[in-house]
Amino acid sequence: MSAKVQDQDTENLIKETAKRIFFGEGRFNATTQEIADAAGVNRTLINYYFRSRDKLFEIVFQDAQKCEDEMTKLIIFSDLPLKEKLAKHLDMFFEQTKQYPYLEIYMVTQMNQGNCYKDPEMMSTMLGKFYDEIEAEMDKGTIIRMRPEQFALNFISLASFPTSMRPLLEPTMGFTKEQFDTLLEERKDIILDTLFKQ
Repeated sequence: MSAKVQDQDTENLIKETAKRIFFGEGRFNATTQEIADAAGVNRTLINYYFRSRDKLFEIVFQDAQKCEDEMTKLIIFSDLPLKEKLAKHLDMFFEQTKQYPYLEIYMVTQMNQGNCYKDPEMMSTMLGKFYDEIEAEMDKGTIIRMRPEQFALNFISLASFPTSMRPLLEPTMGFTKEQFDTLLEERKDIILDTLFKQ
């Protein structure tokens, strides 16, 4: 194995471990030593590849955000009917939240602090296409007529609330992690049946 490949492997190992600790376990204040121990590497390697814990945090967050944005673009600009697009998005979203249940909480925190970057032009293009498709479905009678923005809020709320509130809901409702995962898996059909008449 070449030194370059080994470097890449070590860097990816540290990033994946940091993602698991930050967004999988919700340990946003984990130290570089804790990350290094979990990755099975020397702490100095984190400084070598990423300069600091905060820089590592920023990089893994940007990677996660970029991955989500790319998947959303692929779905929005596909030729699938709206209901199938939303079903695909829910599959992706719930799979991600199962792996990284604290990512959405962190994203909201970062956006409140102005640290979460979104391309305004791309967002405007995607939302315009999304709203046009919602209007078309309303014209067909498959969705109750309302402002497209209200439909979007309903969709986002039904998906996001149980995931962003999971740390509170899971123990309060008496669920184990596995039971709550099952609850989330059942939500896809419930959300689509709630939003669409047929």
